[in-house]
Amino acid sequence: MQKTTYISMTDALRARPVLTRGVSLANKVITDAVYVAYPCLLAWLGYAAATGATGAAGMLLRAALVPGISFVLVTVLRKGINAPRPYEVFDAAPVIPKDTRGNSFPSRHAFSIFVIAMTFCACCPLAWVGPVMLAAGVLLAVIRVVSGVHFPCDVVVGALLGMLAGFVGLWIL
Repeated sequence: MQKTTYISMTDALRARPVLTRGVSLANKVITDAVYVAYPCLLAWLGYAAATGATGAAGMLLRAALVPGISFVLVTVLRKGINAPRPYEVFDAAPVIPKDTRGNSFPSRHAFSIFVIAMTFCACCPLAWVGPVMLAAGVLLAVIRVVSGVHFPCDVVVGALLGMLAGFVGLWIL
């Protein structure tokens, strides 16, 4: 992304205050919804395991460990890379208020929603929830870029790592 693209993109949002508020609200709502839904899935799996549902205990263990361990690993990776954020590189304020320095690559928001979505795909009895979360992940990734807090490669790699971690941890291992 070039500075002119970044400035044009964020200025276009700032020129429309309703859109700016909508983007910030969507970022918060999607993030919060996933972080509420995930513990609900774990609670449901815990209940299923406690009542003796076949395979529920193993599923609960994987549903807790795969996102948890992979989240720690992606956090360590980010700290090691410590890539600057667009607003640092281009010295311009993002649309979503943020002042974090570095740790842009890969996007942990994108990673988290995609690994949790994969967990729902593998473990949730409601077959539609995982695909809805994957779609919300795409929307969140776009929001993180257009609001100026991540470069496109940050969210793409975050999403791919999240799906890979989920796939390997939930279906392969």
